[in-house]
Amino acid sequence: MRARDAGRRWTREERMDSDAVAHCGSHRCAAERRGFRRELNSWRHRLVHCVGFESILEGLYGPRLRRHLSLFEDCEPEELTDWSMDEKCSFCNLQREAVSDCIPSLDSSQSTPTEELSSQGQSNTEKIECEAENYLNALFRKKGALFDMATKKKQRKTEDENREFKVEWTETFAFIQNLNGLPTCLICQEKLAHNKKSNLERHFTTKHVSFSTKYPVGDARKKAVEELQKSQEKSSSVFNYWMQSSNNVNIASFVVSQEIAKRGKPYTDGEYIKSCFINASEELFRDFKNKADILNKITELPLSAKTVKDRTVQMSSHITNQQVEDLKLVSALSIAVDESCDINDTAQISLCVRFISSTGPKEELLGLLPLRGQTRGEDIANAVIECIEKHHIPLDKIVSISTDGSKSMTSVRNGFVAIVKEKINHDILTYHCIIHQEALCVQTFPEEICKVMELVIKIINSIIAKALNHRQFKEFLVEMESEYADLLLHNKVRWLSRGNVLKHFASLLTEIKAFLLEKGVHYPELTNDQWIQKFYFMVDVTSHLNQLNRKLQGKGNTVFSMLEEVISFENKLSLFAEDFERETLIHFPSLLKHRQENNSDIDICYFKTTLLNMREAFLNRFQELRSSKATLAFVKKPLSATVTELNFSPFNIDIGNFEMQLLDLKNRELWSSKFERLCADIEILEKNKCDLISQHKWSSLEDLEKEDMLIFNTWNSIPDSYNQLKKLAFAVLSLFGSTYLCEQSFSSMNLMKTKLRGCLIDKNLESCLKLKTTTYKPDLTKLSKEMQGHCSH
Repeated sequence: MRARDAGRRWTREERMDSDAVAHCGSHRCAAERRGFRRELNSWRHRLVHCVGFESILEGLYGPRLRRHLSLFEDCEPEELTDWSMDEKCSFCNLQREAVSDCIPSLDSSQSTPTEELSSQGQSNTEKIECEAENYLNALFRKKGALFDMATKKKQRKTEDENREFKVEWTETFAFIQNLNGLPTCLICQEKLAHNKKSNLERHFTTKHVSFSTKYPVGDARKKAVEELQKSQEKSSSVFNYWMQSSNNVNIASFVVSQEIAKRGKPYTDGEYIKSCFINASEELFRDFKNKADILNKITELPLSAKTVKDRTVQMSSHITNQQVEDLKLVSALSIAVDESCDINDTAQISLCVRFISSTGPKEELLGLLPLRGQTRGEDIANAVIECIEKHHIPLDKIVSISTDGSKSMTSVRNGFVAIVKEKINHDILTYHCIIHQEALCVQTFPEEICKVMELVIKIINSIIAKALNHRQFKEFLVEMESEYADLLLHNKVRWLSRGNVLKHFASLLTEIKAFLLEKGVHYPELTNDQWIQKFYFMVDVTSHLNQLNRKLQGKGNTVFSMLEEVISFENKLSLFAEDFERETLIHFPSLLKHRQENNSDIDICYFKTTLLNMREAFLNRFQELRSSKATLAFVKKPLSATVTELNFSPFNIDIGNFEMQLLDLKNRELWSSKFERLCADIEILEKNKCDLISQHKWSSLEDLEKEDMLIFNTWNSIPDSYNQLKKLAFAVLSLFGSTYLCEQSFSSMNLMKTKLRGCLIDKNLESCLKLKTTTYKPDLTKLSKEMQGHCSH
């Protein structure tokens, strides 16, 4: 600014004013000029990095004041002796009226007595400096608002200017546009913050002078920029390939970790699988040209124990998020709760939920909750409620609770169910697990028959307990070409154990007698006809009970179907009693065979009474299910439903709209025919089940379509105008009939957390169980992208 002013000619008036200032003879002006120049230098250093002091003065008073101030640089003040004003001095009269109201001290007549006393002890120089400081302070106070307005006016966001990168800048300044739309230098890869031509030009001319000189504007620079662009694209493609490659390695790591967790294997199996993979690939890809690349990929696969553990936890967390998202959308859900201990005697609470999602019925393990102290109903309730609230799932959505029927669960005052009911603002259905109740009914066997089972267990233990006897017995069975190669040990926890043990013992009874005789061990009961009759009776009855138990197990069973199976078995018990009364023994093949071979006199009355007592036990149980039979049947037979027989209290149903919609459904052939087809489909499904059961192909039952899925598809095809009917149907379809899923999770837990893996912490155990039991699939691609890729370590 100073150079520009010096380069032009002054006007006559400006030259006369400057001469007057330079030749002012006032000592006061000379002293003030010196003080003002000193203070000016001080303020210049303070403001040089903001907007510049000279620019401030120029903005306030124009270029004339700055030209005057430039004259003070070479002035040396004389000793201050005269304080009078010189009317001819421009500095004396400089904008005095503009700041006189802010600097009362400039007018000596307005100074206070205190100021006069204090000024007497000061030197002339200090007074001058103080006067200059007051002047500047007043100046900035007077014009502060102008500075703020000017500054704010100049500040602006470049984003609001909608600047765009121009193609011609690539050839001119060697810049390209990155993915974010900002310029990136092809030479040094530096990224600029804004698409401003001046920024690009300054960067190019200051940092790449040699490039600008070597490749002048024209064809030479154009070719050079094209080469730089090719190099940039090549490096970018290599980076993208590396990123994709790293992503693929991470996905593969997730897949292997998921399989390890599903099969309940330890985390350390990851390195074992990797080693097997590498060794197998050496032979499998021997003739491949890219064998080295394949092996390198496998080597980079991260499968350390810590990596597998982290992957398992991540997938489990992702599945939990999916579960919670679906649970927040449903209007009704049911929970099943059971308790068991792991290998370290830590009480584990299995919390399972059943609900209807947009894709169909879901039965999921929501959490495995450890209890370190007591397992009272209060402790269980606190753990379950905390888990549900942690996921922000409203408790009022719960319409049903199923438990194993233990005292801590069903106690009237302090039981788990009672405590949870207090937290819910509506009535809920509570069910005692059907399978547990069936097992309790079996315990009605008379004491004599129970002693038969005790002796069987005792004989089996005497053979298997000693290693030498066990080896010799198995060799004996091989020589005799027996149906089974060994005996089974009894396990009270397993529902089917008793029936299977008796079946094997009955098949090998002749071999067992011979082996014990050879060893000199004598059990007189084995030759007692009454004991043998009770034994074969128990074999046949437990066989029928096991068939019922298998039908009640598994996923996809509706509560109504399970209740139908129980009622059907009750009627079968009446049929069995009639079979004894007729003395035909058609349904007791083992006992019938014994009578035919030994011409035994069967105690018909005793066995008939036993069967009737068992039937009575079945009739006295399942009362909570029997009372809701009409409501449970609604999902399969809505056309025969009567509103007065249905229980609406747990489901928040508008009864008025429900009645109207039900009447309309019954009279609309288009929709009512769907439920007729549903019954036909269920009939076909049941026929296929019976065929497989008769062939003892129990594992093949898992391949059949689930009954609840057939029902869901039918109701889901009904329009939303029947929303109250669908709401009740989906709520009933979400009910738990048993705690089978909880028991299944405990079986998996015992397989995972063994003595060798006793240090498995609760969080990791829950993650493994969730991956093993869930029907959700984690989004491995999303999980892989959320993490940073790395090679194996």
